[in-house]
Order: sequence, then structure tokens, then C-alpha cells
Amino acid sequence: MNELTLTLIRLAFLAVLWLFVIAAVGVVRTDMFGQSSSSRKAARQRQQSQRPPKQPRGKRGIPARVVVTQGPLAGATIGLSDQQITLGRANDATLVLNDDYASSRHARLFPQDGQWIVEDLGSTNGTYLDRQKVTRPTPVPVGVPIRIGKTVLELRR
Repeated sequence: MNELTLTLIRLAFLAVLWLFVIAAVGVVRTDMFGQSSSSRKAARQRQQSQRPPKQPRGKRGIPARVVVTQGPLAGATIGLSDQQITLGRANDATLVLNDDYASSRHARLFPQDGQWIVEDLGSTNGTYLDRQKVTRPTPVPVGVPIRIGKTVLELRR
């Protein structure tokens, strides 16, 4: 090989290496700090244009607490008030999940118009409401499981 070809191969390898490093830093930043506001706005606009998913049927009633039914924190209970509940591995989350499949700021539960809503906060592995992936803020019926990694939660009366 001549010197020019070898130099071009080295430069191409260096460019690919830097692209990998930049992509890895972006993933770590998103996991630590969440999505940027422009990404959330674009995702919201896409979600508004889609048809809402069919809601699973659960027991009727106003929930009073969130109960962890499966996972490392099984049996833990949080009383519901008018405050949102954040879920994730971050130390400032309302419910800190010791789960390898949970993101730092994974999801949140918040009250709106007399019902509780679950919203995925751009997590890597997703949030599931009764085996259906949550792609937009979705109402949570009482008794329907919310799965985040190996952790399963339910709203209870």
C-alpha cells in the first residue's frame, strides 16, 4: 500500500472512532439528564398525530396509593396526593428503583382531571401499561400493572 492510502484509512478509522464516542456520550447524557426540550416537543407533536391506543379495562374507583407488586421493592407503598411521582434510579426520584433496566428518570405518574396519568420520560427500555408500551401520557386504571424493567406497580384504592 502506498502512503496516501494508509493515511486515508487511518483518517477514516479516526472519524468512525470519534462518531462512536460522540454517540456514547449522547446516550449517557440522555440517561442522566433526560431528553432535551426540543426532543420532547417533537415527540409530543408526533404523538398528537397518532390515534390513541385502546385503554385496558381495570377496576373502577379513585386510587389512594401506588403499590409495588413485583421486583426488588415488592411490597413498597406510596400514598397518592396531588403531587407527581417520579420513578427511576436517580436519588431524587420519589420511588428509587434499584433495577438495571430502569433509567435515571424513567417515568412519572401525575394527577390530571381526576385521574392518574403515566408518562415515559424518554427511558431506554420503555414503560409498559398492561403489556402495552407507553408512548404518550396515558391514564392508568386502578389495578392495571405498570412495568418498568423488573419492577411492577399498581394503583390501588
